[in-house]
Amino acid sequence: MAYEIYIGDRMFSSWSLRGWLMLEKFSLPHTVHLVGLYSGTMAQEMAHLAPARLVPALRTPEGTVVGESLAIAETLAEQNPDAGLWPADPAQRAAARWLAAEMVAGFSALRSECPMQLAHIYEGFETSGAVKADLDRIETLFAHARQVSGQAAGCLFAEYSLADAFYTPVAARIIGYGLPVSAATRAYCKLLLSDPAVLRWQEQAHEVSYDPEPYARDLPRRPWSLD
Repeated sequence: MAYEIYIGDRMFSSWSLRGWLMLEKFSLPHTVHLVGLYSGTMAQEMAHLAPARLVPALRTPEGTVVGESLAIAETLAEQNPDAGLWPADPAQRAAARWLAAEMVAGFSALRSECPMQLAHIYEGFETSGAVKADLDRIETLFAHARQVSGQAAGCLFAEYSLADAFYTPVAARIIGYGLPVSAATRAYCKLLLSDPAVLRWQEQAHEVSYDPEPYARDLPRRPWSLD
């Protein structure tokens, strides 16, 4: 039996990407349901999952509905203890949970001013002081994670974990808006976005188009590239 994951969109929905990566990257069998995040039909299509009302939402093989990304993460980790969703080392696991929790609760300026999009790279985006403060905090958290794990490069905790899944949409924002970060953080962002699973997600994102385009910015664009 498989999990069922309800997502809203692949091109723009950062939370949908996180929810899907929790399943896809840890080889947990799942079925994807796409609901109308931008068509106005999401509430109707998710009514049978009440009180869940936002994407992602999860239905377990036993029929339990779980809303909210952290709850989904902990449910999956609890039900699949050998899948390695969190680091095995207790100190690293605590740090990974910390990073995921701060992602859920924080970085409001980055989220509001730089909505995730996987279509192109904006040029000339002016980074506000509030977004710079969020980026500085992200750099601090990444440095802490690497100090705890001893990993100077690659995934934050050596092996891919839920912390990497939670920060993949952050990486898309940094690359998609050309945001100012350290060389180490930019390399980590490119690592996350070059993952084969993320590339498949991005390819599927182009199968749907919207008119008008959500969150469009009046800025020059160039094709998406990690070069």
